[in-house]
Amino acid sequence: MFNCQQPKALLQACPFYRQSPLTELSYLGQNILFKDESKRMGLGSFKALGGFYALARLIALALEKQTGKAVAPEEYLSEKMLAMAKTMTFVCASAGNHGLAVAAGAKIFSARARIHLAETVPESFAARLRDKGAQVVRSGTNYEASMAAAIKDAEQTGAVHLGDGSWPGYTEIPRLVMEGYTVIAEEMRQAFQQQNNWPSHVFLQAGVGGLAAAITFMIRAHWQVQPKIIIVEPELAPCLQQSTDKGEICTVSGGVSNMGRLDCKTPSLLAFDILQHQADSFVTVSEQEAVNAAAIATDLGLATTTSGAAGLAALLKSRLVNSRSLVIITEQAASEVKATG
Repeated sequence: MFNCQQPKALLQACPFYRQSPLTELSYLGQNILFKDESKRMGLGSFKALGGFYALARLIALALEKQTGKAVAPEEYLSEKMLAMAKTMTFVCASAGNHGLAVAAGAKIFSARARIHLAETVPESFAARLRDKGAQVVRSGTNYEASMAAAIKDAEQTGAVHLGDGSWPGYTEIPRLVMEGYTVIAEEMRQAFQQQNNWPSHVFLQAGVGGLAAAITFMIRAHWQVQPKIIIVEPELAPCLQQSTDKGEICTVSGGVSNMGRLDCKTPSLLAFDILQHQADSFVTVSEQEAVNAAAIATDLGLATTTSGAAGLAALLKSRLVNSRSLVIITEQAASEVKATG
């Protein structure tokens, strides 16, 4: 499903790429492994990998269609690639880090980006998008309305809709986004392989599930030692857990979670297809548990948000003993906004 060598090769040719830190810290006598994505490519979130990689691949695919020749990783910033990118516009809905990744990628390649935001998204985030050269359009009162607006925008203007959620008939572009996330799992695999010291449990927070599914897929396919994989969702948005229980995608109802990035009521089709078969269990964390975990992570030197610390919240709630657990700090504290996306 994913070609993990392709994003790795492309990103290694990118001057902005650096491996994110993997550290082991102690809390209340328990050693915890932290993969810190909070400074990934200067954008403050793991989503920098998916949005950047998918956008780059889409430009390359357009050029390959025109020339009939494959684009090598070292050619991605060539004059031909940049010329093709200048003819392309990418649109998406966002109230979080995906839109920032798309905007930053478009700026690097000289493409155009148009990001649809709900009215509830803070103006400070809109300003960050404009700083990356993106056009910002206010669309509707919630994330679902801005998503509908982005899809309509692409249909009417011929722009490329670069979304990170998938549904029947829309899977290839979100698959590319998820393929970008596989770099995180491969970086960790290499480190554990060298140390011969693998985690016993992996806690993966999920919104629509793209990150969790990409890493789960890579663990099952490529890791020498298999851990227990636990998928973590807010109590107010357990869409993957309930969909797995029912054996089909369903939309859940609930209030607005303070874990804004994870407050998704309907899972991604691609993520659900992977996680329902390959994850070991699904758990939820409360609003207060997420707040406490974010404070603990910050005290440990990993300043993050409630969304970024959700995996840690689930680990602390589980009260595992004699384990070597891994959590991912998915974003930096300064990037928090109050809506899903």
